[in-house]
Amino acid sequence: MVESISLAGLRTGCSFATLPRGFYAQVDPRPLREPRLLHANPDAAALIGLDAAALRSPDFLALCAGSGRLADIPPLATAYSGHQFGVWAGQLGDGRAHLLGDVQTPAGVWEIQLKGSGRTPYSRMGDGWAVLRSSVREYLASEAMAGLGIPTTRALALVASSDPVVRETVETAAVVTRLAPSFVRFGHFEHWSHSHHEQQALLDYVVEHWYPDCRDRVGGETDPSTMACRMLAAVARRTARLMAQWQLVGFCHGVMNTDNMSILGLTLDYGPYGFMDAFQADHICNHSDTAGRYAWNAQPAVARWNLYRLAGSLRVLGCEVPALESSLASFEADFLAAYRDGLARKLGLDAWRADDAELEEGWWGLLHAQRADFTLAFRRLADVDRDADAWLALFADPEPARAWLDRYRVRLAEQGGDADARRIAMRQVNPVYVLRNHLAQRAIEAAQQGDATEIDRLLTVLRDPYTERPGFECYACPPAAGEPVVPVSCSS
Repeated sequence: MVESISLAGLRTGCSFATLPRGFYAQVDPRPLREPRLLHANPDAAALIGLDAAALRSPDFLALCAGSGRLADIPPLATAYSGHQFGVWAGQLGDGRAHLLGDVQTPAGVWEIQLKGSGRTPYSRMGDGWAVLRSSVREYLASEAMAGLGIPTTRALALVASSDPVVRETVETAAVVTRLAPSFVRFGHFEHWSHSHHEQQALLDYVVEHWYPDCRDRVGGETDPSTMACRMLAAVARRTARLMAQWQLVGFCHGVMNTDNMSILGLTLDYGPYGFMDAFQADHICNHSDTAGRYAWNAQPAVARWNLYRLAGSLRVLGCEVPALESSLASFEADFLAAYRDGLARKLGLDAWRADDAELEEGWWGLLHAQRADFTLAFRRLADVDRDADAWLALFADPEPARAWLDRYRVRLAEQGGDADARRIAMRQVNPVYVLRNHLAQRAIEAAQQGDATEIDRLLTVLRDPYTERPGFECYACPPAAGEPVVPVSCSS
C-alpha cells in the first residue's frame, strides 16, 4: 500500500502520449449532467495513494464524471483494431473510453480511464455512453476477480446520472473509473500489423514499461524481431495462466475478441460475463454468442487463437513464422500446468499425478450430468469427510456422486497427510462467494433507485471470498428455484 494523499498530490503523467499521434486522439469526455457518486472503492484508491477524504471531494466527483482532469493532462482515446467473434473487424478503438493519464506510485504505475464517458473519433455508430446496469456489473466484477486473486483491471469509482440512454429500453448513463498498469490490448498491435514504424514504436513502448527482460541485458540493441518473439512468449505465458484461473472458478468472459485481450494478461472489459451456477462444460454466458464460440470449455483454445492473431501482427517487424510459432509452442503446456496445479489444490491433492486425469474427468462429468453448482461443489468437498450429506445434496442423483467420492477417498488415502490441514488449504482456494448474476442484478436494481447498499454488501464478501461471514449466508447460495434467469448479452 502507498502513502495516502489528496487528488492534487498525485504524481501524474501520461506515458501513452509519448507514442506517435496516430496512436490516439485527444478528446474530452462528455460530462454527465447532475452526476452523483454512487460508490467509491477505497481498496482501488489505496493502490494510487488516495485517502478517504479525497474520495468525498468535489474534484474527485468531477474527475470521475468527465468534467475534471488529472492535473493538466489532455484526455486520450486510443486506436486499435481486432477480430470480433473470429472475424476481422478493422479499426475499433476506445469508442466510449477516455484515458485520463497515469499515476506513479512506489509500487508501479496505474493508468486511470473512464468508461462510458462519451463519443470519441472511434465510436463509429455508438453514442459513447454506458448504462448504469452494465457499469454496476463491471464495477463489481473487477473487484470480485481481484478478491479471487485473478489478474484484472480495477474499479475506482461509479458515477450515476439521470441522462437517458437508449438500449433495448431507455436507461440511464453511468461512468466507471478504471485502473490498470496498462490498457494496451492485442488489438493495438493488430492495428499496426502493416506499419513497421508504428509497430516498432508500440513494441518499444510495451517492452520498456512492462517486459524489460525481453531486451538483451548486456550490451548492444536487441533485434526487433527477437524482442517481439520474446514479448509474445511472455504474453502467452501470462495468458495461459489467466485462462487456467478463469476455468478454475467457473468464470466465462463472454466476448473474448482480440480487442478485449490484455497484453499484460489481465481480465479486461466486463460485458456479458458470468460465474457459472449449475455447471455445464459448454456453458454460454453471452446470449449474443449464438454459436457458442466463447463457451466455458472453449476459452483456452480461443485464447490460443487470439495469440496467433497477435503473432501475425508482429510479422511486419521481420518475425519469421517458425520463430513466432516457437514463441507460442508452450501455451498448452503452460495452461495445463497451471490448470492441473490449481485443480489439485482445489481437490486437496498433494500434487497432480498422471492417473489423476481419470478422477478429473469423473469430476467434471459428474457436475455436468447433474448440473451441480460449480462453486458449492468445490467448497463443500473440503468438508466431505465430516459432512458428506451436504455435498451429496448438490446432486439430484446421489449414487454417481457416491461412486466418485469413493474413488476420491482412495486417492486421499494414498497420499496420506493431516485431514485438518487439507481442509484448511482447500478452503483457502475454493471461494464460498462469487459474483453470481442474480446477486449482481439485485445490486443493479437497488442502484437504479439510488441505493448503493447492496454494492457495499457484495464488496464486503467479494474482497475476501474465501472467508465465511455470519449474516451473509444468502450470498453463498445459487439462485432460488424459479428465480428468473438474468440474461446478459453484448448490449449489457
